[in-house]
Amino acid sequence: MNKVAQIIQAIILNQFNVEIDVNLTRPKPEFGDFATNISMQLSGKLGKNPREIAQVLVQELKAEELVEEATIAGPGFINLKVSATKLEQLLSQSFNENYGSSNDGEGKTAIVEYPSPNMAKPYSVGHLRPGNQGWAAKKLLEFAGWNVITDNHLGDYGTPFGIWVAGFLRFSNEEKLAERGIYELGDVYIKTKAAIKEEGENGPISKEAQDWLLKLENNDETAVFYADKFKKISMNHIHNIMGRLKISTDYEYGEAFFAPYGKEAVKELLDKEIAMQNPDGSVIVPLEEFGFDVPLLVQKSNGAPLYATTDLATILFREREFTPDKVVYSVGAEQQFYFSQLIAMAKKLGIKTELYHLWFGVIDQKNEDGTREKMSSRKGVVLMEELLNVAESKAREVVSGRDVGEEDVKKIALGAIKFSDFAADRRTNILFDWDNIFALTGFSGPYIQYSAIRVNNILRKEVDYEIQDFSSYDFETEKDVILQLLEFPNIIKLAARDLEPHKVAKYLYDLAREMNRYYEKTRVSDAPTADKSARLTLLKKVSQTFKNGLDILGIEVPEKM
Repeated sequence: MNKVAQIIQAIILNQFNVEIDVNLTRPKPEFGDFATNISMQLSGKLGKNPREIAQVLVQELKAEELVEEATIAGPGFINLKVSATKLEQLLSQSFNENYGSSNDGEGKTAIVEYPSPNMAKPYSVGHLRPGNQGWAAKKLLEFAGWNVITDNHLGDYGTPFGIWVAGFLRFSNEEKLAERGIYELGDVYIKTKAAIKEEGENGPISKEAQDWLLKLENNDETAVFYADKFKKISMNHIHNIMGRLKISTDYEYGEAFFAPYGKEAVKELLDKEIAMQNPDGSVIVPLEEFGFDVPLLVQKSNGAPLYATTDLATILFREREFTPDKVVYSVGAEQQFYFSQLIAMAKKLGIKTELYHLWFGVIDQKNEDGTREKMSSRKGVVLMEELLNVAESKAREVVSGRDVGEEDVKKIALGAIKFSDFAADRRTNILFDWDNIFALTGFSGPYIQYSAIRVNNILRKEVDYEIQDFSSYDFETEKDVILQLLEFPNIIKLAARDLEPHKVAKYLYDLAREMNRYYEKTRVSDAPTADKSARLTLLKKVSQTFKNGLDILGIEVPEKM
């Protein structure tokens, strides 16, 4: 706990004139509430025996009101027992509705880019993690005091546009489009890509696709018509899915918005001799000084833009419009090399803003033989709409026979899906296993939600109860719960620093387990007056902490479950 660590740090500074971080661990209950090996760490610095250092520290710690007991173990370990009453006072002094928040990022602006799906194809499971991780990054930074701007950087430009138009004119028609909407456009894209593969990159349909892209760039009336038509269909679909996922962004500029600035950006690179033009007309940015043997291509030989072109234009636009201190790209691990090149190019251009690639692993599914592989249409659900529908169906099964409304069913379904994303470090692949995702015990969203509901139910039953004087209550029974609550601000600080929401998920699970242990040995509603008042007061803090932590993960607490 920060307060105990701070006390030890102050003693060390006063007694030994040394500034050092103090790490505390939670030992077995019989040894106390906290343990530290700081004496061994100081031994080398001071040239003293660790037990001699520990004796000095223990003597000083015994004079602290917060510390009830301080003992030395082994070669110099220090075990501490702290006052539950003082802990509760510390918690109450710092607690408010925004508990866990800080001003670490005050005065700083961050842009977080997510989920950034492509136009003219159904919203896929592949964009579940960009949306989840991007939203959590936004919430973590906001909790840390940052001013956060969010942007859905839509894939509404580039080669895919040409493929969609060329394919639509060959394989579809207005009647099919009116009937199937986004799913027709998705099928058209698949058919067209297959045709291009069969004909070769220099075949007729590939040439048609490139021609349509250039027409759009030159504001051809027909090309603009199709672009607007496909975008409207796509955006209606994307907004529907994002609404069901409970995510949103401040802006939706998209690649098409930045395309006109792309040529200007490339010209700026050439003028500053950061980029060079090849004999065929293509433009590259050499990055040898950053350790890249392969240059970054920012313009094709025919003048057509690439992702790097619009991303460069986006960087320059954001610098002018928002002057951010940090830009976070919520994009999967498969784009690590590209983003490392993009960041290197920005540095070469003199961009001071920190560009951060928030990368994550893929979603795996379990095969019948127990092996894992990336989720695909051959083996399971790949469309977000289908995934959400299945999740809601399974949530209904979980609450079957209980008085649970449809809105709560949706909260349970979404909570289960989202928590599975945050169950492990984002850099790992996650296993999408329906049984584990909806488990009411163990490390799952429904388990956390149920724990929060249980607290809220007690508070709801006692809504008319007036808090009585509990100044003489010792809070010894609640000590472990209080210690857990006091950890929350530090957990949020660490999670925000590294954009690691799994730390929040793990904390919520630990809090839920601690509360279940508490219920096993403690009565609330039928407790004596002073005890009841103290316990209800604490439960309100638990409820708020659950809410704040789950809010960061984009998970709501249902009324019933």
